[in-house]
Amino acid sequence: MIGRFLFSTMDKRGHVFLALVAAIGLAVPLANLLVPAGSPFHVSTATMSLWGKYLCYALLAISLDLVWGYCGILSLGHGAFFALGGYAMGMYLMRQIGSRGVYGNPILPDFMVFLNWQELPWYWWGFSSFPFAMLMVLLVPGLLAFVFGWFAFRSRVTGVYLSIITQALTYALLLAFFRNDMGFGGNNGLTDFKDIIGFNVQAQGTRAALFATTCTMLAAGFLIARGIVGSKLGKVVIAIRDAESRTRFLGYRVDRFKLFVFTVSACMAGVAGALYVPQVGIINPSEFAPANSIETVIWVAVGGRGTLVGAALGAVVVNWAKTMFTSGLMAPYWLFALGALFVLVTLFMPKGILGTVQGWWEKRRKPEAVPAAEPAPAE
Repeated sequence: MIGRFLFSTMDKRGHVFLALVAAIGLAVPLANLLVPAGSPFHVSTATMSLWGKYLCYALLAISLDLVWGYCGILSLGHGAFFALGGYAMGMYLMRQIGSRGVYGNPILPDFMVFLNWQELPWYWWGFSSFPFAMLMVLLVPGLLAFVFGWFAFRSRVTGVYLSIITQALTYALLLAFFRNDMGFGGNNGLTDFKDIIGFNVQAQGTRAALFATTCTMLAAGFLIARGIVGSKLGKVVIAIRDAESRTRFLGYRVDRFKLFVFTVSACMAGVAGALYVPQVGIINPSEFAPANSIETVIWVAVGGRGTLVGAALGAVVVNWAKTMFTSGLMAPYWLFALGALFVLVTLFMPKGILGTVQGWWEKRRKPEAVPAAEPAPAE
């Protein structure tokens, strides 16, 4: 019943998106594991990990599009939820190192031994268990979003004021995680991972499995977001975006709807961060930087706000361009190019890439109106 409902709420581009993600999730790992390295169809492990990072960003973009594109909440702090999910996964990976660290301590991570910590902090307890760590991936970002949203939405903080507060939240977390006494590795963060669920995190097969899992979670995140916006709840959420005061006047508890969507979106961002860390190999406080959250907004705007598919497309396209342009002569000017891209899209393509292409295609397919024949003059 649920699956039938989810697929019934999708349009053609949603089905195409899911089919494409499924094909990529199957073809790329097979091309990496089964195709010989000398073949032109072989996908290297480095390339697969790079595109796995892009797909994590795509899931993050979908989570932001859910609250911005459909609920009208411009969050400039979604990078914080992404980073918290990443830190939860990083703490689990650090606990798997055991005595194989530089200092050989079976309990304390290397950075704690270096800082003369005598015992493991209480908030690290349980992270040796994978199910507990995955629960924290959802619970920590979701709880922070719930508490923040409870106070913000009940106080009817909206618009630019809400955006500024979310940006202040992620900046406060950035400053907190930079401190060594917080117990999260300080400026260096968490790195030097060894195993995940008993498998070598650097092994080719593990990398392929992580890529396939990322594609699966991207498809699941899209289905969840599509199911929300296609339901009766989603209709109310869209009404809140278009006319919040009128929706409240009709008797709906606007703050509860916004709180639900905001919390679900934060959990999705946390999952994206958790998938990002083992593929990149490090998580540090720079992930909390407000610039990262602003860049996520640019992905959604470039791809197409309020489309979900366009948000994922924008994340992949912009990050692919970032990889291409930051490795050559254009590296010092990438941020200027990114800002110019955002301005140009806002001015000339307000619907983003997907919305503009779809509008152009529909306009082209629409048959030209045939003028009606004039009535014959009366004798």
